[in-house]
Amino acid sequence: MNETTSNIAGPHIGGTFDLVDHDGREVNERTYRGTYAVIFFGFTHCKMVCPRALHRLSTVLDRLGPLADRIQPLYITVDPQRDSPEVMKEFLSTDYPRFTGLTGTQAQIEKAKKSFRVFSTTVSDPDDPNSYQMPHSAFTYVLGPDGTYLTHFTDAVDEDDLVTRLSAILH
Repeated sequence: MNETTSNIAGPHIGGTFDLVDHDGREVNERTYRGTYAVIFFGFTHCKMVCPRALHRLSTVLDRLGPLADRIQPLYITVDPQRDSPEVMKEFLSTDYPRFTGLTGTQAQIEKAKKSFRVFSTTVSDPDDPNSYQMPHSAFTYVLGPDGTYLTHFTDAVDEDDLVTRLSAILH
């Protein structure tokens, strides 16, 4: 198996969701039809994995040039308790303005995570009982213009390879 196809690939990744975007609008996978959706699950309080992934994906989109206009990057939270639409918008607007943040109720997030086979869990901070982290899987998913799952990339796929592979998908 290579890094884009693993045991989660195949028809079992549905790519369906009913969420709220960072402007407060109800959206689902059909909202983004006609464009390629590049999706990463994470949370705004993430200290390492998410900022690194969002930076890498933003740089890849910059490097794709005009081809990136065919992509809608989406950042779906795994932490709806802290990540309201307003929090998502503020988090993304400065450093990751190409991304649209998506959130929802806990049930909506769980349904989206299940559809994409995303893992996350809550881990309390032993030093601060009012704080917690959300370890989660770190895949970048790509949906086609018709909303179907095309592929996913692990965090191990470097920027150059990601540019090459996304460019091939978009051509």
